[in-house]
Amino acid sequence: MPKKGKIIKGIGGFYYVKTAECIYECKARGVFRKDKKKPLVGDDCLVEVIDEENKIGNVVELYDRKSELIRPAVANVDQALVIFAITSPQPPLNLVDRMLILLEQQGLPCAVAFNKADLDKEGAGEEFRKIYETAGYKVFIVSAKEKKGLDELKDYLKGKTTTVAGPSGVGKSSLINLLAGEEVMATGDISEKIERGKHTTRHSELFSLWNDEETFICDTPGFSSLELYMCGIEKEDLWKCYPEFVPEEPNCRFAGCAHMSEPDCGVKSAVEEGRIHKKRYENYRQLYEGLKARKKY
Repeated sequence: MPKKGKIIKGIGGFYYVKTAECIYECKARGVFRKDKKKPLVGDDCLVEVIDEENKIGNVVELYDRKSELIRPAVANVDQALVIFAITSPQPPLNLVDRMLILLEQQGLPCAVAFNKADLDKEGAGEEFRKIYETAGYKVFIVSAKEKKGLDELKDYLKGKTTTVAGPSGVGKSSLINLLAGEEVMATGDISEKIERGKHTTRHSELFSLWNDEETFICDTPGFSSLELYMCGIEKEDLWKCYPEFVPEEPNCRFAGCAHMSEPDCGVKSAVEEGRIHKKRYENYRQLYEGLKARKKY
């Protein structure tokens, strides 16, 4: 009798499926290759057990997905949490925006957490909160070291499958371990020389929080740069991935306004009037010019 489970990890053609009883190491049946459908972390599936003693089986059926992300490649995710540090290392807001753009492009609700509030002597965290709350995002200011700001974050995660993303060295693994109440993820030291973390995540993996079968965290490999052109984003559509731009666009005089140099631009007026944060608009201009330059080659 096949067993229902969820793929929590995939490495080198092996899929680790969590069922109600245990975790099975599985391979996918050839039918998936024929149908060009690759199992993903987060997939609900059926496992045919071939060796109960050694917990080995085959994935024989994938259930319909309620969502599928391309980057990161995971299935059945409800929302995303982008994690950066307030300082040590300081967050490149251009990279924060690029991550949010990719998630917006894929229609995934997302929030931003800024960790290491214990090191924030200048009050930078509140400035970051202002930037992204003005853009319409939920923002969490937390300290994994001092265990502060976690209750609200737990409420956000409860009953959902959340993919987390962020560069190395921001305390992502430490924060998730703290939320889980146990060490579910490896952590890496920070290189003092380059102020970046040693890579500790090599593959996407799903973790159950609080033994709650409705609450999962999906950790994804850390990355330090994202090229939007590689993800098929055209410069003409970039503004649509800035949620705070969308309600202002009808106020533009010209159809197809790029919100760059055009007169009577609703987006630029919103920047001047404080409804759109200047830093977000500056990043938009940089990314637009980058996509424009890339298009020439």
